[in-house]
Amino acid sequence: MTAEERKHRIEAYLQRVEFASLEELAQHVEASTSTVRRDLTTLEAAGNLRRTHGGARIITPKTDEFAFTSRDTHQLSEKEAIGKACVELLGTNRSVILDAGTTVYHVARYLEEKAPQIVTNSLPVANLFASANKVEVILAGGVIYPRLGVLVGPMTVEAFSKMRADVAIMSAGGITLEGITNSHALLIDIQRAMLKAAQKIIFCLDHTKFGRQSVSPLCGLDMVDTIVTDSRAPQGLVAALRTQGVEVILAPHT
Repeated sequence: MTAEERKHRIEAYLQRVEFASLEELAQHVEASTSTVRRDLTTLEAAGNLRRTHGGARIITPKTDEFAFTSRDTHQLSEKEAIGKACVELLGTNRSVILDAGTTVYHVARYLEEKAPQIVTNSLPVANLFASANKVEVILAGGVIYPRLGVLVGPMTVEAFSKMRADVAIMSAGGITLEGITNSHALLIDIQRAMLKAAQKIIFCLDHTKFGRQSVSPLCGLDMVDTIVTDSRAPQGLVAALRTQGVEVILAPHT
């Protein structure tokens, strides 16, 4: 592969996933991290991307697929139902980790009476509670991606690795009997730190995530306590997940 071909593949990959770690890009183009680092420097000088701590992000994405505002318009009624049903599972005075998924944002909307302490890397969640008197919000450090509404990077991973919480409420790109997957390697590292930090793990996934696999494996079903989904989730897969010992809650249609 020539240098120009490698840089084209790097740029094309970033257009698809929006941001990536140095190691992820090196694996994608089958080159050393030092080689990819030089390629990123060239691409940044050309104005095609921006280097970040530990990786790079595209400056002008061709799609809004990953933008928070765009994703939050998908399956909106299902997300609202899931959010309400998830909060009903929680006791009072819980410390809760929330990831940056749009479905989890709808959980946060009903969480104020249940969780006096929330830990998150979601900017929309942090903004939601900016004037709330009953909730203490701990916002993880890291690099801000405004379109995605999320903090990412090694600092974010480190922050969650030092946290402990009663429950983590998380989202993902897909779920099958093989486990749970998501789209970005940088998000995967953060979510794995969240999994280790919480005593109970709840995934909030609308029906479109069932039977779907994203790029990066996140965890096996053995790490999942509860899945909250909507009533349109495929019955066969729901039954199979329950057979595997996973509690599956079907939120009533609103």
